[in-house]
Amino acid sequence: MSSFDNLGLSRPILEAITELGFTTPTAIQEKAIPVLLEGRSDFVGLAQTGTGKTAAFGLPLLQLIEPDEKIPQALILSPTRELGIQIADDLKIFSKNILNLNVVNVYGGASIDDQIRKIRRGAHVVVATPGRLLDLIRRKAINLSKVEYVILDEADEMLNMGFKEDIDSILSSTSDDKLTWLFSATMPNEVRRISKNYMTDPVEVTVGTANTTNKNIEHQYYLMNNRDRYNVLKRVVDFYPDIYGIIFCRTRKETQEVAELLMKDGYNADALHGDLSQVQRDRVMRSFKSKSLQLLVATDVAARGIDVDDLSHVLHYNLPDELEFYTHRSGRTARAGKKGISIALVTPRDERRVRDLSRRLKMDFEQVKIPNGEEVCQRQVLSFMNRVIDVNVEEEAIEQFLPAIHEQLKELDRDELVKRMVSLEFNRFWDYYKNAQDLNMRSSTQKRVRQNDGAESTEDRLFINIGRKDGIDVPSLLNLIHKQCGVRGKNVGRVDLKGVFSFFDVSKEFTEEIIKGFAGAEVGGRDVRIEISGDRPASSERPRSGGRSRGYSGGGDRSRGYSGGGRSRGGSGDRSRSRGGDDSRDRRRKPEGGGRSFDRRRRDN
Repeated sequence: MSSFDNLGLSRPILEAITELGFTTPTAIQEKAIPVLLEGRSDFVGLAQTGTGKTAAFGLPLLQLIEPDEKIPQALILSPTRELGIQIADDLKIFSKNILNLNVVNVYGGASIDDQIRKIRRGAHVVVATPGRLLDLIRRKAINLSKVEYVILDEADEMLNMGFKEDIDSILSSTSDDKLTWLFSATMPNEVRRISKNYMTDPVEVTVGTANTTNKNIEHQYYLMNNRDRYNVLKRVVDFYPDIYGIIFCRTRKETQEVAELLMKDGYNADALHGDLSQVQRDRVMRSFKSKSLQLLVATDVAARGIDVDDLSHVLHYNLPDELEFYTHRSGRTARAGKKGISIALVTPRDERRVRDLSRRLKMDFEQVKIPNGEEVCQRQVLSFMNRVIDVNVEEEAIEQFLPAIHEQLKELDRDELVKRMVSLEFNRFWDYYKNAQDLNMRSSTQKRVRQNDGAESTEDRLFINIGRKDGIDVPSLLNLIHKQCGVRGKNVGRVDLKGVFSFFDVSKEFTEEIIKGFAGAEVGGRDVRIEISGDRPASSERPRSGGRSRGYSGGGDRSRGYSGGGRSRGGSGDRSRSRGGDDSRDRRRKPEGGGRSFDRRRRDN
């Protein structure tokens, strides 16, 4: 069995990681650390999320730093604030026995003056988000000319977030003699291009197969009607009373809406997305890591910095638009060799995407029945009984009360006592779930047969003559629909973006409202046309119903918006709720709002 002692790490670093309980290196650590300690070559490390990539580059990096030279010697670029904070915290722990070695974390949303002061006091390692680092460079507050090591962590995500130009600008401020280490969970073509443009003959180490998921994750999906999405989410959460997980949404707006609905229904939940201030984000993460929160509702970007080893579940409120996002989402669970479950809420139209993910990621998805009311109640009762069995009894403290308790219960035999005790908790869930409907839907194949028999679909597929070349992505299209028609993103199903047009599914009850809402609307100076469509065109970018292909100037998916109102990125109108001590946060869970679990832990404000 391999050991950290055999990798060439110094005694101060070995002592620090031993105190953390690190004994056996992961595969990426075992392969990367000896190569990086040599400090001679560029490096590409590909490994699944949760396999210890921070230690894989952090431990050798700290050993290569010269503490006596109080200048930035290493730069670590992170796509998000949360991930940057996590990396910096880990490096500080790893280097606790190395005297005078300073790690400084710089990111947006915090005082730039404080960060400048820390850098000037002497920063050996700078962990930075691209935007804030460029601000520091423009202010001439940091000198990167002596940087010897540049680490691009989560490189695929930095490109997905549109940081390519920022990375180019930052690297142009560093020495030509530096070494570049790139770490990523996936290897799309864009990341491959980074290695070609910024590296010279890099050593490449791949653990597992690129673009695959952790084998310890069980992948499941529930097939449901789009209008039942939130109710299915609640039922799944109720079916797992001890759940500790992340719910992924597509947009900031949807993230906030789902989190507020869960909190209103009494769940221990909160939101994490880019519209929150840094203070709010820090508070949410502290609550989640301390398990005061059981459910974190997050966007893909915001969740990239979450490093929690014992998450039980990842729930996909909607499937992500990119393959890599599914890999990163599901990789939040089953970390450090543990097991985890990844659950996707899927409509029949999304089944082909499930099959595509299964094929491309080389893993199996299991279709699981949405539990019925009786199954949920049984799970909750058994969970309650387990807590009764495992409760810590304060023998001395309760002894004085036992005579009065026995006197009060003397008329009840054992069976009657058990029934009454359980009913205190069971009745609330039974009242809510006793008449619960079946939320399962048939597969798309079965649905087509049913429609041929004359049954009617509950959704319409709408065509709209705008697409990626108009600067439209999924969040901005959902915002546009909400702005024009008042229909929220949660009521919109599968979205297919093409070059100059798009398709999206919506419940029939909203079809007329959407068509009327877009009457007279313009994008980029041309009229928007929206109509009920048949199935999408087979393979061409040309819609069967015609439509002009001319887009307006610009057209970058991430950088341009539609005319009239801009790109809201989730808007602020629905976020007026105070993030402080809201009474609803401490409310006991009650099945009248959907129920949760028998655990009545209070939330930290």
